[in-house]
Amino acid sequence: MPCACAGTNEGTRRASASALVLAAGAYLIFAPVVPFRPLNARFLADARAIRALALGIVVAGLAITVWARRHLGQFWSARVSLKEGHQLIKSGPYAWVRHPIYSGIFLAMLGTALFVGEWRGLLGTAVFLVGHWLKARREEVLLAGQFGTAYEDYCQRTGSLLPRLR
Repeated sequence: MPCACAGTNEGTRRASASALVLAAGAYLIFAPVVPFRPLNARFLADARAIRALALGIVVAGLAITVWARRHLGQFWSARVSLKEGHQLIKSGPYAWVRHPIYSGIFLAMLGTALFVGEWRGLLGTAVFLVGHWLKARREEVLLAGQFGTAYEDYCQRTGSLLPRLR
């Protein structure tokens, strides 16, 4: 059955641009070395305690991501879109941030960058953050158009990627 929200999906061009930005971030984080040598230099010592802390951050980020994805349920989509009967989810991790999946992925990438300990990891994490921030902006335009003042009120109570300090 076609979605009653026809025309509320992001275009292929925007989805592809997001995917390219995220792929660039992933490349910087996960490649063994990158061609620009200064990015391969360490900013953290290669110490067991740092790696253990970094692994804990990765696990926490992935746990947040899984929790948020499961809580969103049938309304989740890899592309910016609305589903038929879409509801504004404001509970679970969405009670604190509007985009907890992106927040969790960012935390996991930050932990990975700390584990790697090289500048390329931090740069890749920043690129990932920009990619998800841009995608979050597109989602917010779509949700504001669908839910109007209810979404505006929700935005006033929650942070986008980080919890709002009260």
